[in-house]
Parts: sequence; structure tokens; C-alpha cells
Amino acid sequence: MSEQTTPLKAELLRRWQQIFSALECGEDVSPGQRLRAEGVMEAAVMTGEASTDALLAAMDSCYVEIRGCSLADEFGEDWREFYPFPQIPGFMQRAPVYPSTSD
Repeated sequence: MSEQTTPLKAELLRRWQQIFSALECGEDVSPGQRLRAEGVMEAAVMTGEASTDALLAAMDSCYVEIRGCSLADEFGEDWREFYPFPQIPGFMQRAPVYPSTSD
């Protein structure tokens, strides 16, 4: 995001941190939580507070800070094709599955 922090940008950063921290802890993130954050991303672009590229770069920085790798490292260099703006990539870790029978 741009150098100037606005209340909208601060809220967006807080939401990304909340989402990515939950995922890092192995917790799930509700669709509503994700969709509301994506709506804030759209609002930031629509109001001219940030560009799409600036938001994606800021989201990636937040992801690196929390998860230790970039979105491109996690989802591939073409992640933006699979998750077009304003979609937030990131999923909880898969639960271990153990066979319940000997079959």
C-alpha cells in the first residue's frame, strides 16, 4: 500500500493479519470473514485509496511476515490467475486422515 496509512488501509491490514494468523495456527477462516476483507479491498480501490497492485503487494508482505513465504511460493507464480482480485488465497492445513478399517 502507499506510504500514507489511512483507517481503511489499517483495517485491511488487521483483517489480513487475522486471516493469515488463523491459517498459520491451523484454524479455519469463515467465508464471511474472507468475503468482508475482500470487500474492504474493493472499497480501497474504488475510493482511490490504493491501487490493485499496491494492495496485492501489501497482502503478500503480510503473508510473508506471518507464513514465512510469499503467495507465489505457496500458490505458484501464476496465483493471480487462479485468485483474481480481490480474492484472498490461503487455506487451512489439511487434516490428517487415517483409515478406519483394514480394507
